[in-house]
Amino acid sequence: MRRRIVMSVLAGVTLLAGMLFGTGVAAAQAADIPAEFGTDWHDPLTAAPPVDRPHTESCEVTLADTQFRDFTPYRGTYTPPEGCGDHWSKVVLQLDGKVKGRQYDRLGYLHVGGVEILRTSTPEPSPEGIAWHVEKDVTRYSDTFRRAQDVEMLIGNVVNDTYTGVIDVHVTLTFYAGHPRTPAPDRVLTLADTPDGQTLTTPRNSERVVAEVYATGSGGGCEEFWYLTVADPASYSCKADHGPYREVQIKVDGQIAGIASPYPNVWTGGWSNPFLWYVVPAPHAFDVRPIEYDLTPYAGLLDDGRPHHVEVSVVGVPAGQPGWSAPVNVLVWQDAQRAQVTGALTEHRVTDIANSSTYTPGSENRVDTRAGHRLTVAGYLDTSHGRVTTTVTRTLANTSAHTWTDGENTDGLDATWTDDETVTVGGPGPERTSHTQRTYTVNGVITVGEDDRLRTELTLGDRATVVQRQDGRRTAWSQLDDTYSGDAAFTLNVPRDQRHAVGTSMERYRLYGSDGCYDRTVATAQGVLTEDRSRC
Repeated sequence: MRRRIVMSVLAGVTLLAGMLFGTGVAAAQAADIPAEFGTDWHDPLTAAPPVDRPHTESCEVTLADTQFRDFTPYRGTYTPPEGCGDHWSKVVLQLDGKVKGRQYDRLGYLHVGGVEILRTSTPEPSPEGIAWHVEKDVTRYSDTFRRAQDVEMLIGNVVNDTYTGVIDVHVTLTFYAGHPRTPAPDRVLTLADTPDGQTLTTPRNSERVVAEVYATGSGGGCEEFWYLTVADPASYSCKADHGPYREVQIKVDGQIAGIASPYPNVWTGGWSNPFLWYVVPAPHAFDVRPIEYDLTPYAGLLDDGRPHHVEVSVVGVPAGQPGWSAPVNVLVWQDAQRAQVTGALTEHRVTDIANSSTYTPGSENRVDTRAGHRLTVAGYLDTSHGRVTTTVTRTLANTSAHTWTDGENTDGLDATWTDDETVTVGGPGPERTSHTQRTYTVNGVITVGEDDRLRTELTLGDRATVVQRQDGRRTAWSQLDDTYSGDAAFTLNVPRDQRHAVGTSMERYRLYGSDGCYDRTVATAQGVLTEDRSRC
């Protein structure tokens, strides 16, 4: 059953105030919460932790200081920092943005030397203006930062008499001297464009290869809300040949080398209700997380010095329909004691995709989806420290129940995606295993009443458990639970100052494990920050 918030939005504010202000930790007094949204609100923020920074000498380089008014990319030049060496314990990207007026949410990217180091989206502004801040650990791209590079950044925007918001951004990199706790990749590669498709040529002594794909469904069309699409004969506005199941695949020379569930990103205009996101965005909206694929079983093949075809595709997208972007970076760790490493792919087992989408018509139409896929690949490398075997197993599953009424005045989804991955490395020394279990959830409903009041109730979940073992003994672990919940309403088909919008939102980000504890909650009502609490 779909869980619904049974209280009205205003009653929810009263309850929220009673819960929070009794603790003495809320960010505002109950009397300070307006009855509805005004012309300004708190600057956007998230409950996610800031990047932990070393206490060492640092150097800062500006990557971009520009405004976006249209779809013209910013182009500049990056020069490595002076005074911090060419190896760093950490590199931190920082984006500071501001915008005011009226504007949609916009998607953006930042490339250095062709490598995508940030994919982002923007908040929607107040008439009086907002500012926001994004931090990201980009130490993994250190190889790119050691040389002068071209910089390209774009946040595609439209500015006219209606949409007046000019997006102003300042982006820097801060380099901290020292050596990273975990060795950064020796090389960061991008794919080469050829008449026959994209290719990858790795160093001949590559001993670990990881591809990362910034896969986003976007563009304002149905693929932005891919998890709501339905197949014929269901009578819904967004169609797909086989329903809502999506899977991001990467192939090497035509063979499936990796599979993954895409994260159900929600941008700050999503679910028909920007009032959900004015202060607290959905998880990852400002810092889109790439999908990672361990391609080390293919390293023996890739190390032959020749270009190999690499293709990323999204299963389930109707033929010829746009809406997905999937740029690829390839991270490579090399064997410093060998000019060439040899090996082979020894196992490749992939099941057929199971995808059942059942339509049940009625006063409340319903589509139930059950889907999944499994892939196992294994290979070996003869390295300077002996023969090393790597086995990667990944299992995907998706269940969802999508319900709607005629005219889509009620439209709801209860969906769960799981993405389980196990990487086992054997050879000289102890066997090492890393098991990552990812779970994504979307549970929400949009209703439009007879009074033209649109209401959105939504809960989003991003959860992950990681366990690392050596010879069966646990050596490290972590558990993440990032949950957003919101409830907002406004009146349709009236001037903006007559919408009488109200809304509450909350995000709790919890991360526990062998490295410690982080637990923070932020909550809002009508654009006012009502709680900012840390529990660790």
